[in-house]
Amino acid sequence: MTTYIQKKARNLIAPIPEHGAAVTPHDTNDLSLDCVLYIGGAGTVKILTANNETLTFVGLNAGDILPVKVRRVYSTDTTATNIVALW
Repeated sequence: MTTYIQKKARNLIAPIPEHGAAVTPHDTNDLSLDCVLYIGGAGTVKILTANNETLTFVGLNAGDILPVKVRRVYSTDTTATNIVALW
C-alpha cells in the first residue's frame, strides 16, 4: 500500500499533470504556458523549449509523452497528430 508521504514524494520528482488542452502547431505563436506534450499520432515534433532551444524529435510513437518543457510546437516539420499539452 502506498502511503500519503510516498505519493507526495513521487509527485515532487515527477509532477503529474492536472490539466490538458489540444495543441494547434504554429510557427510563431507560443502556447499559453510551458507544458509537456502527449503525442496522439506518431510522427515528428519540432518544438521551442522553455529555454528557447529549438529541438526536433523524430520517430515518436502514438501515446508517447514528451517530457520537455515546451513553449511552442512548430507546424513546419511537425508530422505527429493529436498533440495534447499537459500541465
